[in-house]
Amino acid sequence: MHRSTRLITLAAVCLALLPALPAEAAPTRLEAENATISQGAVESNHPGFSGTGFVNGDNVAGPYVEWTFNAPAAGTATLALRYANGTTANRPSDISVNGALIADDRAFNPTGAWSTWATATLTAPVVAGANTIRATASATGGNPNWDYLDAEVAATPGNDHQAEDATITQGVVESNHAGFTGTGFVNYDNVTGSAVEFTVNAAAAGNATLTFRYANGTTVNRPMSISVNGSAQTKDFPGTGAWSTWQEVQVNAALNAGANTVRASSTTANGGPNLDRLSVGVTGPPDTEKPTVPGNPRSTGTTSSSISLAWNAATDNSGTIKDYRVREGDTVVATVTGTTATVTGLAGSSTHTYTVTARDPSDNESDRSAAVTATTQPPTSGGTPVDANGQLRVCGIKLCNENGKQIQLRGMSSHGIQWHYDCLNTASLNALADDWKSDVLRISMYIQEGGYDTNPRAFTDRVHNLIEQATSRGMYAIVDWHMLNPGDPFAQNNLNKAKTFFTEIAQRHNNKKNLLYEVMNEPSGVAWSRIRDYAHQIIPVIRANDPESTILVGTRAWSSLGVSESSDETEIINNPVNATNIMYTFHFYAASHGTNYLNTLSRAADRLPMFVTEFGTQTSSGGGGNNFSRSQQYIDLMAQKKISWVNWNFSDDPLSGAVFTEGTCPGGPFTGTSRLKEAGRWIRDQVRLPDDF
Repeated sequence: MHRSTRLITLAAVCLALLPALPAEAAPTRLEAENATISQGAVESNHPGFSGTGFVNGDNVAGPYVEWTFNAPAAGTATLALRYANGTTANRPSDISVNGALIADDRAFNPTGAWSTWATATLTAPVVAGANTIRATASATGGNPNWDYLDAEVAATPGNDHQAEDATITQGVVESNHAGFTGTGFVNYDNVTGSAVEFTVNAAAAGNATLTFRYANGTTVNRPMSISVNGSAQTKDFPGTGAWSTWQEVQVNAALNAGANTVRASSTTANGGPNLDRLSVGVTGPPDTEKPTVPGNPRSTGTTSSSISLAWNAATDNSGTIKDYRVREGDTVVATVTGTTATVTGLAGSSTHTYTVTARDPSDNESDRSAAVTATTQPPTSGGTPVDANGQLRVCGIKLCNENGKQIQLRGMSSHGIQWHYDCLNTASLNALADDWKSDVLRISMYIQEGGYDTNPRAFTDRVHNLIEQATSRGMYAIVDWHMLNPGDPFAQNNLNKAKTFFTEIAQRHNNKKNLLYEVMNEPSGVAWSRIRDYAHQIIPVIRANDPESTILVGTRAWSSLGVSESSDETEIINNPVNATNIMYTFHFYAASHGTNYLNTLSRAADRLPMFVTEFGTQTSSGGGGNNFSRSQQYIDLMAQKKISWVNWNFSDDPLSGAVFTEGTCPGGPFTGTSRLKEAGRWIRDQVRLPDDF
């Protein structure tokens, strides 16, 4: 089927520990695939790299990779660049730090093969806190392949506090993994709330950089709450590749004169990472400078019970904004870490005025932003789909609302957001919710084919935005991990990528009632047992962060329940996924998939919880002629058996399966039928049919 990232001597700012030689500071490893990439791609086709891949830059002058290195102190850093150059020619690069050129045409000579890796080392001055380090190709041959940057500033004696000497809650001291400093490390119990607590004595109040050295041998982030004298912030501790591979995470904080309590507590059922030590670097006198005022506050959407807001990010001399507060008058109605917030529980047709402030790690708070005023939509008998149904769940083999009523959702899928993101704007989404009366938006994020792999940060942020847009309009949102080519869900390290992606999505949006997670779009060329194995590995990652939302599992042969590879639904019935609150997906294209597919869906819906997350009235290419009579047979069956469905696709792509005529996006109009293709007019009528909520 078609789918197409000055330490000072702490003589008086240290723990009263037994005398010991200070441990050697470990370098901070910054993988190239997690850096900012210009004119290049993340690849994994040459062995020997670390992390999940390497960066292959375009063969022209100008491509670059830019890392951000958070230095614990100002000083001279050692920078080690690991690279491969499989050609016979030097591939020089200009190396700059914080915009200053430190190495002009630095040679990166041939290594003999693309799978043979070498390290080039140089030194450069860095500032305390964030530093940008950029390697820019200076010749037409481009850069070598970049694997990682190791950066370190030598530790100052007296600043290291070993975890094994701290107060431990629900954890044990161990020494069975190499590479730790001191006499061991703390292995957190795999529960929420396990903790290590340090006491740090400061001679005077001041700002500090707290550096936690840790190992996480899993592929799942183990976030922790870092509390300094009761003021907490959450920090990610992602996988390090092995329990014997140690990395560092830094937090900026304000210390009081005298004793300070620094507590690192696990926030998920997986517990914390293995913690080796805490290093404390004093970076200056007490911070009394307020962040800048958040700019351009605006309303991005309203429902009959909510107002969604956004604003431009504030900045701070510390380099970190801890959180934002949204106020109505003098009352704080929301505290968030990002630049969007949705205020819920409001009355219909009510007007509200909000301001936004920013806080830094020292709890300095900015002045209030300009005011933004918005009015909720009028109340309706049923409200929005989310108002009417709340948190969905699977009851038996049907999708049910929070009151246990069996329901059917109907809506639209985006096209790939690498190609048609411009079709998902304020006007088009307003039309989808208000004119089309859509219950659900499927957010299709391709993994390969120009999608997530090219810029994980950018595409994850696009998904975050679209979730907020759907939420503000009262629609459900399906987060579609749109794997198509390759069809094996484990290929190209896609499982680990999915774990990273879904962890962030679930952590940020687990307070919402409108999410469904589609963990694989269209697996193909693999057995059901392999698809089931993938589901068993990805579902617990989501459940650790969002225990309530429904998860949608793809089926064999382009989510055809196996029919397109001469199988059927029995392989799932005989060997189902061992998880609750899940549904299985089915995809069809009416001009290609006839009676055999229709009958298979009908039988399966009597035995399994089914959700049609993609269909078209055309051929499986997403184009060609429409078969509306066959489409109607499917529509009738899905209505009869309350099978929720999503149509492909809400864009102006040239193929007949896109609902809008070419050139409609981004300007519209999106309401009515004037810019709809034949299939668009037909499917709009189906979506607009009254809901049975």
